[in-house]
Amino acid sequence: MLFLQFTILSFVAVTATAVVLTRDPAKQAIGISFYGLVMALMFFIFQAPDVALSQIVIGAVALPLMILLALTKIRRHEEEQRERKEKKAA
Repeated sequence: MLFLQFTILSFVAVTATAVVLTRDPAKQAIGISFYGLVMALMFFIFQAPDVALSQIVIGAVALPLMILLALTKIRRHEEEQRERKEKKAA
């Protein structure tokens, strides 16, 4: 059991580092979803299934969804501002 715990902790560290080092926000959202699933697996291995279920809902589904929705809104807003500048220039 100790080997499994050490392995999952190492995997958590690797996935967290990968999320931090990713520069594209859309790829970060996908990475953070995967990180949430790994964290849920870690909680399950450490015998906290209730926390694991909460982590799946929040860390693997809700948080990445909110990030992707925010990115979509930001990109739409940037496109609208670019169109307004083009209309003023014309």
